[in-house]
Amino acid sequence: MRLYTFEVAGRRHIGAELNRQLVDLTAAHAARLAAQGRREGEPENIAPDMLTFLRAGEPAMNAARAALQFAGDQAAKLEGKGVFSAFDKVKLCAPVPRPGKILASGINYRGHLEEEPGATLPEEPFFFSKLPSCVVGPGDAIIHPKDTDQVDYEVELAVVFGRAARRVPESEILNYVAGYTIHHDVSARRVQMKDHQITLGKNYDTFAPMGPCLVTADEIPDPTTSHLTLKTSVNGQVMQDSSTADWVFPLPVLLAALNRVMTIEAGDVVSTGCPAGVGLFRHPQVFLKPGDVTRLEIEKIGVLENHVVMEE
Repeated sequence: MRLYTFEVAGRRHIGAELNRQLVDLTAAHAARLAAQGRREGEPENIAPDMLTFLRAGEPAMNAARAALQFAGDQAAKLEGKGVFSAFDKVKLCAPVPRPGKILASGINYRGHLEEEPGATLPEEPFFFSKLPSCVVGPGDAIIHPKDTDQVDYEVELAVVFGRAARRVPESEILNYVAGYTIHHDVSARRVQMKDHQITLGKNYDTFAPMGPCLVTADEIPDPTTSHLTLKTSVNGQVMQDSSTADWVFPLPVLLAALNRVMTIEAGDVVSTGCPAGVGLFRHPQVFLKPGDVTRLEIEKIGVLENHVVMEE
């Protein structure tokens, strides 16, 4: 499934894509229960938001699949009953608008390693925190801070967990993944590089656009072996173009290394690093400025587009 958080008339809903339309899963689930009755073990209601939905686990996911199937089978009868919406009539939000926590991988692409002066191949995965308050959705503005410059772009594949994991081995860790989305790891390089202030440089408001959807893990095999392509364009010019074939650490290794240290909960996000081509290491350097439009693409997920505005 391709899961979305979307907004209509100021209210947020969770939905899934069907035949290029959005299905409101809450409405579709209610319609199915009214027509077919409630099955043993399934929830009475679909969760009101994506984080609650993910934390409800497999029963909620199964109910969503059944609701989507019902909407497809009964599309004609459900027309005009609040089940279907056109994409151009809604506002898409980040799939998980406020994750529990966000952990992002540092150097995890060989190309990015090679472009960074003095960088060496890490022996183990490196992580830093992005804060949930930084998350914005497709079409939202990236706010350029007025007190610094060197705002940089980074396309990253993000993993969204579907259940709690603690010290899960590499061979099993992907079973805990709910799905994948696009994460734009925006960075204020001058702040980041001064005294190694990674947390401050990475966590200005709006510095974590995500979206447009959460593609469930059953639709994307291990990205380590399926080699998803990633691309960043700024104002139409391609700046990053690579694939997960360039990863330093396979995804199970990356996730299990983090999980040995901390419990990862349903709705948490782990971002997997960015490929070569960032503005900081270009010659000449290229940084985001007000008026720029960023377009991030990841194969099998879609496009995440945002524009840059100056902080007021």
